[in-house]
Amino acid sequence: MTAYLESLTPEAEVSVGGERIELTIFPYRVGRESRLVASADGMKLMERRKTSASPSNELYLIDEGRPLTVSRAHFQIERSAEGYVMRDRGSALGTYVGGTRIGGRDMGGACQLVSGDVIVAGTSESPFAFRFLELAE
Repeated sequence: MTAYLESLTPEAEVSVGGERIELTIFPYRVGRESRLVASADGMKLMERRKTSASPSNELYLIDEGRPLTVSRAHFQIERSAEGYVMRDRGSALGTYVGGTRIGGRDMGGACQLVSGDVIVAGTSESPFAFRFLELAE
């Protein structure tokens, strides 16, 4: 079985670079690519991952919203002999799995994942929605 994150929204698809992405590294870490702040000239990119630095995420979500919905270290997917686990990495707004909020308020949390679960990074209205899939190759 191979694990994937399938994009369910246009914003997720832009971040993934397509319809879905194979999870090949575990833990598979997901977080925000940059920080935007309001200025007199509009929204400005104030922070961006240095390309020379080791990545802190395998997937970077491009959150240009106001307010931001995704934390720089948002959630990760872990694999074990028992299956897959989604772990909120202490994000500010939490991660929704199947409509249930996991974590938030910088507290973290975890839940088992099964194929078909919908994962939403941030609020329940966040534009970053994915479906976790396990597919036979």
